[in-house]
Amino acid sequence: MSESKLLVKGAGRYVDDIKLPNMLHMMVARSPYAYARIISVNGGLNSNELKAMVGSAGEGSGGGMNPALVHPVLAQGNVYYVGQPIAAVFAEDQYEAEDKLEEVDVKYELLKPSVTADEALKSNPMHPGTQSNIIQQVWLGEDFEDPKSPVVLEDEFENARIANNPLEPHGLIADYNGSKLTIYISTQSVFDIQEGIRCSLKLDKNQVHVIQADTGGAFGSKSTIYPEYIIAAYASMNFKRPIKWVASRSEELSAMQPGRGAKGKMKIFADKKGKVAALRGEVTVNAGAFGGSSGSRAPFFIGMQLTGPYGIEKAHVLARAVMTNKPPGGPYRGAGRPEAAFFMERMMDLLADELKLEADEVRLINTTTESFRSPLGIEIEASRPFFTKAVADLHYKERSRNEKAGLGFFTLVPGFISAGETARIVVQKGKVIVWLGGNQHGQEHYVFVKKLLKDELAVPQDLVTLGAGDTDMLEDGVGTWGSRSAIVGGAAVVAAARKLKAQVETKYGKYTLENLLSDEYSSEVLEKPSKPQLNSFGAELATVAIDKFGMVTVKECVAYYDVGRSLNPKMVESQIIGGTIQGIGQVLYEEVVYDQDGKLLTRNLFDAGLPVAENIPKFTIQIVENPSWMPHHAKGLGEAPTIGVPVALVRAIEKVAGKRLRHTPIKPQELIQ
Repeated sequence: MSESKLLVKGAGRYVDDIKLPNMLHMMVARSPYAYARIISVNGGLNSNELKAMVGSAGEGSGGGMNPALVHPVLAQGNVYYVGQPIAAVFAEDQYEAEDKLEEVDVKYELLKPSVTADEALKSNPMHPGTQSNIIQQVWLGEDFEDPKSPVVLEDEFENARIANNPLEPHGLIADYNGSKLTIYISTQSVFDIQEGIRCSLKLDKNQVHVIQADTGGAFGSKSTIYPEYIIAAYASMNFKRPIKWVASRSEELSAMQPGRGAKGKMKIFADKKGKVAALRGEVTVNAGAFGGSSGSRAPFFIGMQLTGPYGIEKAHVLARAVMTNKPPGGPYRGAGRPEAAFFMERMMDLLADELKLEADEVRLINTTTESFRSPLGIEIEASRPFFTKAVADLHYKERSRNEKAGLGFFTLVPGFISAGETARIVVQKGKVIVWLGGNQHGQEHYVFVKKLLKDELAVPQDLVTLGAGDTDMLEDGVGTWGSRSAIVGGAAVVAAARKLKAQVETKYGKYTLENLLSDEYSSEVLEKPSKPQLNSFGAELATVAIDKFGMVTVKECVAYYDVGRSLNPKMVESQIIGGTIQGIGQVLYEEVVYDQDGKLLTRNLFDAGLPVAENIPKFTIQIVENPSWMPHHAKGLGEAPTIGVPVALVRAIEKVAGKRLRHTPIKPQELIQ
């Protein structure tokens, strides 16, 4: 039975399914205030005993000793957001632990919070030792003299914060045996968890063993380190007992690093045919109270992608992250790519309207006929051939005229491709086991692993198993995020397989499957691509209907993506459908909402606004396979729908509603006013 069928049948082993002897359950007392001075804290495990800081590791992480970058494991001196951990309690079961939370007594002096980036820019620094609430500020590209263009357009945009909301909340079990700490965890990277815990508790690498449990979704939020992980690890070492913590849904929404939360100001200079000569931009991200995760680096990543797939010769962009009294921001599927595409594509639509041209016309004239390095540092292959064919294959002209379809172009920039990935292959007793540095949490990596081993070594797929993420099984690894797994994980599998084949040839003089399976072999490779970037193109089309109450029905979403080589066609389709639903959610339903005092108003799934089955449109998926230069010819995919769907969908809504739209989510009342 396949791994996916086991999960569907309830035979998975998630963190909350794991029960160890003598295990304690942990609950966390959290700040009810967005900004306050702690006068005293009594009860539970608190910062009077545990003064550690959260180790910076994971997707887009940043570090250093700047107090704004380093998150205390347990609050010290001040609390900076609602949900910040202050103390932890432990009991024989979850219910007793919840009751013990009442024993924690905290006295506060309330301070005035800065909830929005605009407020924080005008307020005194939140953190002692800092000069302002700007945690990162950088200029991208080079300044230029404004061209004497006949068309100059400006606008401002915003993507609200969104909760990642994986079906399985965050959780882990920490089990210390007196010499080694074993962690069972729901994660995207066992190696980043190992590194974060090791750094926070000042342990040696070989003292921390991290094993990935079955992981019920992540979407970026499980790629980083949280205070709760350090608390549980410390408590297990202190009590000499296993410690389990599984977040409640309200904890998941309040403290598990939501994504997006970005504003953009754009100014373009174009001629009357629609060719854009130059771009000025400003990206501001609400990074939350601390910057150790990707919130502080997000503006840079958004800013460098603002020119998208277009050959714009000049660009100058201010990218800044601003601290506020909200939870730290983190990566959410796309992690900067959807924001950059939204800002740029909204300007392309504005330009089309200004010149009374079709949306495809202004886009195509700005695509490139040969490889191009953008002034912001993105390598772009010749984009015009792909997008010209996309417009034709999508029947955009006809559908724009008859159905007021929305259109979007984008470039998918995979995450940290230059870092590469690790794969290990072990042959033993006629079976083949593979471990990857980045492992699956719903994407069925085992399918491409089996396919590549069949291609390279002729191994029957039923003899191959993909092991769970495990720091004892590999020397090192990176993780699963940023549409990188099939690209760099697959390349590592190919490299390890070829190394294995060479071992067999050395021993027997030639390679045969029988020679491989009749003996024992082990091959481990850290494979780094020969080029720093491998970008891919995508186009999106969407149609909608709007009723008299402003309720939007998404009729159809059409994906037109270049995946290089489709290693798992069924999962390609599933990834596109799932990502499309998330894109729809961003545009119409989802937002993490806070009041003026920084208190979270979306405290359950219903409040968070997830799409439901009746919101699902017709899907049309058109896959293009232009093989990449990688050994297995793959390109990225996973984040493509969350980049393309919002831009096409907002344009379709705009055309039907007849009013300019600049933000997500879009509320029904906006469409009927």
